Amino acid sequence: MDLLLHNTLSRQRERFVPGDPARVTMYVCGPTVYNYVHIGNARPPVVFGVLADLLRNRHPGLLYARNITDVDDKINAAAKAAGVPIGTITDRFTAAYREDMGALGVAPPDLEPHATAHIPQIIAMIERLVASGHAYAAEGHVLFAVRSFPDYGRLSRRSTDEMLAGARVEVAPYKREPGDFVLWKPSPYEPDAGPGQALPGWDSPWGRGRPGWHIECSAMSAARLGETIDIHAGGIDLAFPHHENEIAQSTCAHGGRTFARYWMHNGLLNLEGRKMSKSLGNVTLVHDLVREHPPEALRLALLSAHYRQPLDWSDSLIEQSVRTLDRLYATLGELADVDVAGADPTLPAAVEAALCDDLSTPIALAEIAGLASDARKAEGPASRAARKAELLAAGRLLGLLQQDPAAWAAQFTRGTSVDAAAIEALIERRRSAKQARDFAAADAIRVELKDMGVVIEDTPQGVRWKLARDGAASEPV
Repeated sequence: MDLLLHNTLSRQRERFVPGDPARVTMYVCGPTVYNYVHIGNARPPVVFGVLADLLRNRHPGLLYARNITDVDDKINAAAKAAGVPIGTITDRFTAAYREDMGALGVAPPDLEPHATAHIPQIIAMIERLVASGHAYAAEGHVLFAVRSFPDYGRLSRRSTDEMLAGARVEVAPYKREPGDFVLWKPSPYEPDAGPGQALPGWDSPWGRGRPGWHIECSAMSAARLGETIDIHAGGIDLAFPHHENEIAQSTCAHGGRTFARYWMHNGLLNLEGRKMSKSLGNVTLVHDLVREHPPEALRLALLSAHYRQPLDWSDSLIEQSVRTLDRLYATLGELADVDVAGADPTLPAAVEAALCDDLSTPIALAEIAGLASDARKAEGPASRAARKAELLAAGRLLGLLQQDPAAWAAQFTRGTSVDAAAIEALIERRRSAKQARDFAAADAIRVELKDMGVVIEDTPQGVRWKLARDGAASEPV
């Protein structure tokens, strides 16, 4: 089965053909660690993490890198405001990022390069660009000369003049043209500066300074994955100027070699119809969300729309995702006694086909719902084991349905006065009452459970229960 990916560079779906099938390479732009990330920042690691797992099924030698930007003016400003060393800020929010991504079921990448660990490679790349005439030094800065690269704008499908006219560019006397972008900037030595006040800096041929943002990713990618990589991915807001600049400087530094064969970009998250952005002040932090809602439901919500489309984020989307997982885990709960040790764990073909069609996660999720329906109808030990194995395999590739069903249900009793053991005891008393044909007692227990906020449902496999949320019962399963 071919893997088809939408390549932003060609604006077409293309069959994925790696340069070396034994060593597939993928780079995803990671966070700038100066604060907690918002839920929009979580979409690339969730979506492209699924792609990494899909690729790894076909190419076990995959190398997946997601960087940490730990030198940046936003980090400098955060350290200065807090009056602490810059490393205090970057260490804290790198750890928070890893924790929050882990809560969302995002596996660590194979490689997690830090910008500050690649300063020699950054300086060497800039030196090559200067030597080849693609960059120039001016007043302690080094800048890339955009017009030296004729293909600049190919990713964005706009001419250089169009992009520069529409872009917010820094007008500075040391630039030959307003659109030339910074590769290196000065960081004067400040021996008397207090904690968080001194700018980070490294010695270079152009004086003490620090790298610009764009050159960091190019240098890290080349150092860890090679001069040409298979896939480069990130949010669509990075296509210009960040990825456009990466292409220009990487291609020029490496003698015209292709930087990335496939470019993939996810759509943005919207909140109340507006792009979610720290600069707009309409962000919802992952750090808060994973403490307020089941993290697996947040992950499902991020996968509910096709990755290239915008996603409208809302409380109703989260609650819908919770209800969907309620139904799926209830199905697994009905099959709790089914042993899948001897069943085939192969990913169902329909789910694989959906994901191989440019990561069509909504279709894959619909197929999973169908697998759950089939599992509920299955009869006989072999059929039930096969359907359960299919459901688990499909969920595994999407990072879903790997909890114990009882653990999923129990999380909604935490912090409440409801005792899961007490609920089970009442359900058992009700079962005994029904067996004794004492229907009045059974009905009274149902009312008691309802008053506790517990919804029960009689199924052929037994009684299923859950907590009603927001004062209303969840959808039937």
